[in-house]
Amino acid sequence: MPIDTIYRDSQCEWVDVEAPTAEDLKFLHERYEINNLLLEDTMDPNHLPKYEEDGNIKFYLLRESTELERKNLNTISDISTKIGIFLVDNTIITIHRMKTRSITETKKQISSMQADIPPSKIALVIALLIMKSFDDESISLMETMDNIENEIFLKNTNHTNQIRRLYKLKRKSGLNSRVLTISTDAVDKFKLLNLPDSEIVDLKDKHKDVVADFDHLNIQITNLISMFLALSDQKANQVMKVLAIYSVYFLPITFIAGVYGMNFDNMPELHHKYGYFITLGIMALVVICTFIYARRKQW
Repeated sequence: MPIDTIYRDSQCEWVDVEAPTAEDLKFLHERYEINNLLLEDTMDPNHLPKYEEDGNIKFYLLRESTELERKNLNTISDISTKIGIFLVDNTIITIHRMKTRSITETKKQISSMQADIPPSKIALVIALLIMKSFDDESISLMETMDNIENEIFLKNTNHTNQIRRLYKLKRKSGLNSRVLTISTDAVDKFKLLNLPDSEIVDLKDKHKDVVADFDHLNIQITNLISMFLALSDQKANQVMKVLAIYSVYFLPITFIAGVYGMNFDNMPELHHKYGYFITLGIMALVVICTFIYARRKQW
């Protein structure tokens, strides 16, 4: 996508670059005298959030939560995409690899505003929408966790599938927490912009709320995994208990059957007329006595 001027008035010019090419970065370097190292940071898909200042240029690198579903949740680029924000005098330049909700929503908001908008205000709106993307993600992950919890405790579902879903949920939540924690310094640096304190406080409060939500979510997921494993162990113990009880019933009568299955000619009762029925009666009596004993012991 070519370099696009989204907004221009007497106080501000907003230039947006989606999926920049080498030629685009060269133009930005020559036109606005932006350091090439800062421009290269916007090309690294796994770059961490940060703030840098180079002369009259203020550079914010933030990451926005994405709705893309990745199989491998190993890096922060699997759950977020970066947005570079350059503030150069009365110009704001945004650089991103893909279409993002924060940029799209900011375009809609500034188009409805009547007064002239300074670049710092646009940067703040983008940052607030980025925090909102993580807020939406935390709500989505919480709903997923609640569904898994209901399936574990209220339905008889596949345990192997559930533990995989819980592991994936924990990975996503942990990566989001990492992004938000590292973003703290960049969010704090918005105080350097010429903005009302109340608006800066709104951004910091939103960031703190989202961090707290993911911290709570991480704890809840960890507890749910522990409860799930404990429940699985309990079910396994119940199975072993049933098998043990059957073993207690059948072990004595199996012993009796084994003794009388040796077929020695001089065995007592071997040729007794009622030996077979007496032996069965003894076996039944042993089973009944074992059952009564187990009930009294509340096994």
